Amino acid sequence: MFKSYSQKVFGLIFFAACIKMIAAPFLELGNDEVYYWTYALQLDFNHFDHPPLVGFLIRVFTLNMHWISELSMRLGAIVSASMGCYFVFKTTSVLSSERAGWYAAVLYQAGVYTGFIAGFFILPDSAQLIFWTAALYVMSLLLFTNKEKQIGYWMLLGLLIGLATLSKVHGLFLWAGFGAYLLFTNYKKIFSLPFMVAVCITLLCIVPIVYWNVIYDFITYRFHSERVTHTGIDVTSLTTEIVGEVLYQNPFVYILMISAIVSFKKILFQQKNSGCWLLWMSVPLILIFWMVALFNPTLPHWSGPAFIPLIILAGIYIDQQKQSWTVYLLRTSLGFVFTILLALVIIVQKYPGNFGSQQSSNLGEYCPTLDLSGWKNFSAAFKNVAAKDQANHIMSEAPSIIVGKWFPAGHLEFYTARTTGLPLMGVGPLQDIHKFAWLNKERPALRIGSDAYCIVPSNVPFNVEAAYGSSFKSIDAPIRINQIRGGFVVRYFLVYRLHGCTKVLKSLL
Repeated sequence: MFKSYSQKVFGLIFFAACIKMIAAPFLELGNDEVYYWTYALQLDFNHFDHPPLVGFLIRVFTLNMHWISELSMRLGAIVSASMGCYFVFKTTSVLSSERAGWYAAVLYQAGVYTGFIAGFFILPDSAQLIFWTAALYVMSLLLFTNKEKQIGYWMLLGLLIGLATLSKVHGLFLWAGFGAYLLFTNYKKIFSLPFMVAVCITLLCIVPIVYWNVIYDFITYRFHSERVTHTGIDVTSLTTEIVGEVLYQNPFVYILMISAIVSFKKILFQQKNSGCWLLWMSVPLILIFWMVALFNPTLPHWSGPAFIPLIILAGIYIDQQKQSWTVYLLRTSLGFVFTILLALVIIVQKYPGNFGSQQSSNLGEYCPTLDLSGWKNFSAAFKNVAAKDQANHIMSEAPSIIVGKWFPAGHLEFYTARTTGLPLMGVGPLQDIHKFAWLNKERPALRIGSDAYCIVPSNVPFNVEAAYGSSFKSIDAPIRINQIRGGFVVRYFLVYRLHGCTKVLKSLL
């Protein structure tokens, strides 16, 4: 059917994208996804916890907020993964052959991080995938083809790394890895005019991040620094990071990457030093996160982009191996990731129970499937409650919804406030409400004497009386709305009516 490896890659990209687009409407948005929706609601030079590009990506694929659905929200991630797959194919083709590029493209789609986490769910990593993989491709052209003397390619590289950094700040590692490689192979290039021009373009790209942080006293970096201030060696954290990396990369893909590293000296590279370049672009960043994890809790997807060069290395390794087990693992890895997607859809839709707490006080806590279900049905039920309250004059006109944590505030913003038309406010410490502190500045403050709703999902316990009892004259006993799946109550939502605001509620910013 496909006459060339490039056609096979396009077929793979098309097939994977179609599967993801079919699955997208069956999974409600996760707590991170709805949080990044707020980036699109309020575009800015930077945000409390991440650079701004994911918000612009959402704007593009929701047609500037005129087409809002799970599919449109995730379409940017799906397209990003598709483009990233193509750039991986092209980079591997430059370093070795199109057949090796085909193997690398399959590994990329089979990666849980590249093909599923950042390639399906809309995250800052999703936007970064395009620019990270494109930057690797341009680097390969500059290093291993005749493009080195064309300053336009250097300028493009600077722009791509700048855009990767505008997605997530650790995009700057692309310069660190590239610079370290040049330092040990051809250090004179570091002092060349094209190299310095490219670096300057990257620095210009990140001016908005710096400008925003100057205005807000570098609050982003203070926030992230507080996440890495633990002291003492924590072997459990390091173990969790490494196990998480194995799972996030797909265990079968991880085995192939490790095999490629172990057999590194036996791999024949078409381009001199190209194998060393791949290692410089990956291993140091992985080791950095291992070092961080040795002293602090980390998240496995932080190191996700560092494994992309190892995917390329593994593609070249598979191409040169005569053992059938490598191809078997390759095929198994692709089936593994799409089986995960299918299983997730079935579990989220039909599983009769939850995987978290079974206690009534915090029913469903720690069950990840509840992040992806139940919000639409609850919001429809709550809309009926709010309408009846208005008809019966139980609540003041246009009451607000107040929330004390960024999660579940994101879900309530996307599914509840957006569909009911009621304004949502984050009320609490900045560390708890994050981006909602900035959204509050564009929304009407809760007036003295007005009423508000506070919605508490059972899987995110929150003491409404302790948080807001002193700010309202009275708080009614909550209404309980159950989430039922497979015939079982898997979670419930408590809707509190708060009457007569006695003081202006606002977050500290």
